[in-house]
Formats: sequence, structure tokens, C-alpha cells
Amino acid sequence: MQRTIFNFILALEGVNANKLRSFLTALGIIFGVGAVIAMLAIGTGAKQSILDQMKLIGTNNIVIRSVVPQAAEEREGSSEEGESPKKPYSPGLTLADAAAVKAILPTAERVSPEVVLPVSIVRDGRQENGRCVGIDNAFFELNGLAVGQGMGFQPLHAEQGAAVCIIGKEIQKRFFNEENPIGKKIKCGKTWLEVIGVLEKRNADQESLSQLGIRDYNADVYVPVTTALLRFKNRSKITRDDIGEDNEDGNAPSNYHQLDRLVIRIDESKNLRASADVIARALNRRHLGVADIEIEVPELLLEQEQQTQDTFNLVLAVIAGISLLVGGIGIMNIMLASVLERIKEIGVRRSLGATRNDIVLQFLFEAVFISLIGGAIGVFLGVFSARTIAAYAEIPTIVSAWSIILSFGVAASIGLVFGIFPARKAAEQDPIKALRAD
Repeated sequence: MQRTIFNFILALEGVNANKLRSFLTALGIIFGVGAVIAMLAIGTGAKQSILDQMKLIGTNNIVIRSVVPQAAEEREGSSEEGESPKKPYSPGLTLADAAAVKAILPTAERVSPEVVLPVSIVRDGRQENGRCVGIDNAFFELNGLAVGQGMGFQPLHAEQGAAVCIIGKEIQKRFFNEENPIGKKIKCGKTWLEVIGVLEKRNADQESLSQLGIRDYNADVYVPVTTALLRFKNRSKITRDDIGEDNEDGNAPSNYHQLDRLVIRIDESKNLRASADVIARALNRRHLGVADIEIEVPELLLEQEQQTQDTFNLVLAVIAGISLLVGGIGIMNIMLASVLERIKEIGVRRSLGATRNDIVLQFLFEAVFISLIGGAIGVFLGVFSARTIAAYAEIPTIVSAWSIILSFGVAASIGLVFGIFPARKAAEQDPIKALRAD
């Protein structure tokens, strides 16, 4: 142990005696370790971002959105001049579609219909524009929302189309001034609603919400879907107002969909594609071939994004690996040059009783020490680079403890592996010839 410690001290003295050379030798390790940490930070940040998006959209969901065909598309049925345009008929996305999907699709665990209605929200002389969203209790489960105060919708509320609502935290903040809103009234459009619950706050930045096409759930008023259709507007029924709107502009397509969105949770991820295909064919028949819905599988889209990110991370890993390889080769070259310069030192040590193992340990310790110094500086460089990228390139980065430990381990391993050959080369020197060297 004493001989090992003595060899270690000699290695430190050798590195200290040639500071500039040691620093230049460590440059390859510095940039390699910095690249590894920055790469892992970018990859971890991207993965966390995708996981956060998955939490926002829910897992194993299929989203069906209603689409209003444009007027030009509606006139494709007209083939002869003077013939009145034939407008293709579709009942639109309805509650009947939701019931049909639930009945024919064994993989469907939850089916959540949504009706989004722009309304003016009024209370105590304060008026703001907002949204009244018709839903059922499955909506909260699919979107990871929970009722923090009060209660959720009861079966009787849906059956009777009751004038009740659950509000988001932003609505409570704006209209109830931190008072308890349970049991109080709020007016949406022309309808007074009794507040029976308040959602817990959903933390999400506006950029993520806009990228995923998700509303800010904190700023909505929620009512049972039957209440929205009975007391507000059922677009599947034609009224005098609808006829008046058509007369004003006959070319403007009107929204005839009863529902704006239908979200379906599938039992397992492996069934997403097949289930989406079954839903598409079933709704195509129910809508008489009219392409007035869009079907999205957000999880599959995010998986594709993850695959692209993994490819990008692999490229970064290869670049970082090449940097470390170059750094290791640099250490080996400099250590070989150091052996040639210090032949006389080696001869003196051998003549004074140092064994070949002592010489090997001395030069091996020098290589490992240089690698560790480079690794330490590389860690600071990598952390600084990751934070700079996050601040100026707006790319999420997360520096984890295991990436720093991994970088130190790689740096030490490179010093060990690429230092063995120069160390053995030094130990193989003939002591007599080494003493005669100039």
C-alpha cells in the first residue's frame, strides 16, 4: 500500500510539473464529457417533455373531432350546368355515435362526449367571454382532473338536464374572489347555473397547451352534456335562427354537429391502431360517407416524436463518443511522448529498486489523474452548456446525477484503458540503457 501511495504521489508531481501539457492532454476528455452531459440533458429533457404531454392528453386515448365540410366540397355532387348543388347529408357527430362506439368496440373503456359553447359569463356585475363545456364524469377521468371542492355530476343531473355546473380554478378566482362558490349561482349566456363543484388547478404552460391543441381546463365552466344540449344549443336540430343565418349567407357552411369532440380510452396501447380503424369505418357508415370527422391518436403521434428524438439522441451520443475516443487517443500519444522524454528518470527509479509494476502504476496514475481532471472540467462545461441551451434555444434540458456519475466513470475508464500501453512501454525500458540516455 505504501508503494502504491508513493507511486500515486510521484504521478501527481509529474502532472503538476507539466501543467500546460496536462491541460492540453485533457482537452479531448473535457469536450467529450461536456458533450455527453449536454446530450443526456437534452435527451432527458425531451423525454420528460413528452411524458408531461402524455399526462396532459391522457394515455391510450383516441380523439374524434367534428369537421364542417367547406361549401366548395358540398357542391361536388353537382355535375350538370344549371342543376342545383347537391349537399351531401350527414347527421354529424352525435351522442348516438358515442353510444354506438361504446357498443361495438370491446376495447373501449371510457367514452367522453364534449360540446364546447362560447358564452358570456356574468356574476355580480362582472362579465367576461368564456366557454361552457358539456361533458360527463368520464371527461375528468380521461384528462386527469379531479373535483377539489363540492361534488361531481350525479346521474339525476344528466337525466334531468339540471342547471348545475362545475367551474375551473380561474373562474373561481375571477368571479368569486376566493369565496366559497358551492351553492351559488353564475350566469352562462342566458342560463343561470348552480355551482356544485370546483376543479383542482391543472398546472400547464400555455405553450404546451397550444402545441397539443388542448384548452385551459382551469378557465372553463362545465355542465352535463344533456344540459348543454337542452338549455344552451343543440346544433343537430334546425331552428328559425338557423334558417335565418342560412338566408343571410347561403355559401357559409353551418356547424351541424351535436358534439365537438369525442374522446375514447382504449384498454391497451397495442389496440390503439386497430380500434381507430374500426371507429373510422363505423362512423363513416353512420355519416353516410361524408368526411366530416377527424380521428387522432395522440399517443402514437407522441411515440413518433419520441422515435425522432431517440434518433437525434443517438447521433449526439455518437458525436460525444467520438470526442471521448479522440481524447483517449490524445492521452495515449502524450503519455508515449512523455515516456520518451523521461527515459532517464525511469532508469534512475529502476536502479534505486523500483519494479516494473511501480513504473506501470506511476504512468497509469498520471493518465487516470489527467482524465479525472478533464472529467471534472467537462462536467462544469456540460452543465453550463445544458443551461445555456435551455435558456437561449428553448430546448428543455435536465441534468441528472447519474449522467455526472456516468461521465466521471467514462473519464476514469478512458484514462485507465488508454494509459495501459504507455505505462507498459515505460516499464519495459532497459534500466542500463535508460541511464545512458541523454
